[in-house]
Amino acid sequence: MLAADISQLSKFLSFVLRHKPDAIGLTLDPQGWASIAELIGKSDAAGTRFNREDLLHVVETSEKKRFTISTDGQRIRAAQGHSISVDFGLPAREPPRVLYHGTATRFVDAILSEGLKPQTRKQVHLSADEATAHRVGQRHGNPTILVVEAMRMHTKGFLFYLADNGV
Repeated sequence: MLAADISQLSKFLSFVLRHKPDAIGLTLDPQGWASIAELIGKSDAAGTRFNREDLLHVVETSEKKRFTISTDGQRIRAAQGHSISVDFGLPAREPPRVLYHGTATRFVDAILSEGLKPQTRKQVHLSADEATAHRVGQRHGNPTILVVEAMRMHTKGFLFYLADNGV
C-alpha cells in the first residue's frame, strides 16, 4: 500500500470506528469492537476497498496506535477518541502528579474561561509528556501546552483512565 493510501485508510477507520459506524451500516458492540470481516465487507460495499493485510498494516504501523486488535484477532476497535458512547471497561486509575493537554493557542482563552471540555468527544485527552501534547496541539494550529494538576483533580473525585494506546 502507498503511504497516501495508508493515511486515507487510517482516516477512514478513525471515522467509522470512532464516530460514524452507521455510515457503512456497521454496528459496534458496547465496548466499541467490530468484526474485522464485517468491517471489510461493509466498507467494500460502501466503496472503500481494503483487505485484512491492509488493515493490519495500518494498525501495526500507526505511530499513534489508534486501533486495537482483539486477542483472538477477529475484532478491531479504536483505542480512544470516540464521539459515540463506548465502555472500554477500563478501571479508573490514579494519575501522575501532572498531565499535559496540547491545544491551539486560539482555544486557550475559552479553556481558561470554561475549563477543559471534551467538545464532540466523550473524554478530554491528556498526555503523560509535553512532547506528545505539543504534537497534539500542532494539529490544530500554533500549539500551547497546558499543565493539568491531575493528582489534585483525582483527590477531588475526578476519574482518570488509560487507553490501550497510552492516552
